[in-house]
Amino acid sequence: MARAKMSESPVDPTAWMVENEVSEFLLLHQKEVLYMCMLAYTFLHGSKVFAATANKNISASYKFVSMILACTGGGILVPLFINSIPVPMANDAYPIAIATSFVIHHYFPIVWEVVKMVPWVHAAIIIMYETVRAKVVLTFTLAANAAIAPSVFSVAIFGPIMCGAVSGCGGAFLPLNKGLDPIANGMQHPMMTALTGATLVHLFVNSSFSEGVANAKDKAHVHLALFFIFVGLVNGLGLTAKKTKKE
Repeated sequence: MARAKMSESPVDPTAWMVENEVSEFLLLHQKEVLYMCMLAYTFLHGSKVFAATANKNISASYKFVSMILACTGGGILVPLFINSIPVPMANDAYPIAIATSFVIHHYFPIVWEVVKMVPWVHAAIIIMYETVRAKVVLTFTLAANAAIAPSVFSVAIFGPIMCGAVSGCGGAFLPLNKGLDPIANGMQHPMMTALTGATLVHLFVNSSFSEGVANAKDKAHVHLALFFIFVGLVNGLGLTAKKTKKE
């Protein structure tokens, strides 16, 4: 009896973090949920591309390629860094979602106008968008950690963090003729959250903080997604405090 008790696995006091319906959604374990969020992700990126090209004599092909780069910019750059296959070529779901979102924006632009008029729909799309972005940042941070050999420390530090950060905002820098213009006026909130999230995830997973933590990667994933969603809703819905004018 004593041996039987000793062989029993210890109870995880933080299991509730991943064993609930919200976490199941944030972790994107179900393909149906993943595809739905992926469509929202590409749709929100498409709104930015079409807003930037509004009232300009620009061809549809230019807008479509711009959407591909905006949606999968980080998924193109980071695989090149770690000698892997870019996301648009490795996952057929992304081109399908991008094409679907492009058709909606190009032929039915009123859809986005309606979304902006209904706050809860806009919020839902932001939540799904940030959920996918959290998965991308986590996936590429861990992939870079596995691909980059340690040098000074026991694990590679800056390489995985940079890859994770780029994966969450790389589309802002593509095509590469933009140079550093996207950060000329300061880093945008997706850049800051991607860098912060990649740093915290990498240091947590590869340090003593995660020792003895069951399902450490999933728990880090859930917290990363919640962080992205919170910041995304605050900025996307304009919930920030208004600047006061100095007299």
